[in-house]
Amino acid sequence: MTLLEVQALDAFYGDFQALFGVTLHVEAGETVALIGANGAGKTTFLKCLVGLIGSRRGEIRFGGEPIGGQPAERISRLGLSLVPEGRLLFPSLTVEENLLMGALNRRPGSWNLARVYELFPVLHERRRQWPDALSGGQQHMVAIGRALMSNPKLLLCDEISLGLAPLVIDQIYASLGRIRDEGASIVLVEQDVKRAAGAADRVYCLLKGRVTLHGSARGLGLEQLSRAYFGT
Repeated sequence: MTLLEVQALDAFYGDFQALFGVTLHVEAGETVALIGANGAGKTTFLKCLVGLIGSRRGEIRFGGEPIGGQPAERISRLGLSLVPEGRLLFPSLTVEENLLMGALNRRPGSWNLARVYELFPVLHERRRQWPDALSGGQQHMVAIGRALMSNPKLLLCDEISLGLAPLVIDQIYASLGRIRDEGASIVLVEQDVKRAAGAADRVYCLLKGRVTLHGSARGLGLEQLSRAYFGT
């Protein structure tokens, strides 16, 4: 079953075009990696999906329903949730209050505070602390947990390993496997080609707003991915 289908998507910031005819799909239960260098259009693409940037041309369908141009809150209620680059936690709220913000759309499902604390035990220990008292990795865990509290069908993860130590990245990637086992599909935006390909079923590469490569993660070699990544 196709969960997300994007056809010939263009996106703009004013008169500046950031995406050019991007076509992509995500099947239910799979992880898709979207790789590319800074400025490739990865974050812009995710923002289009969740209604934070309007597209001028193309189509976005989620669960068979057109969602292009829909308000972000309605898209969230349909089951599409973003873990944003930079975490974007609420500094005036505790860890637990940040997590509870993810449940405001009241979608039914198995994810709740107890389940998030089971996935990330350190957050239970620090639930009454402010986000700025946490390490970068722990803040990423809060951002992921907040997104899970909305019980998403599709979890969009934007650069969740950026700036983290390798051991912490391993822990966060292990959590993604458990999340998928619970039934969610995942779109994983990364600059780290090797790690992204190792965690995904399929890979798309973006370069200057265009898809330059698409295929099975196991069928694409690192040299082939590198050429698509850098445009060489």
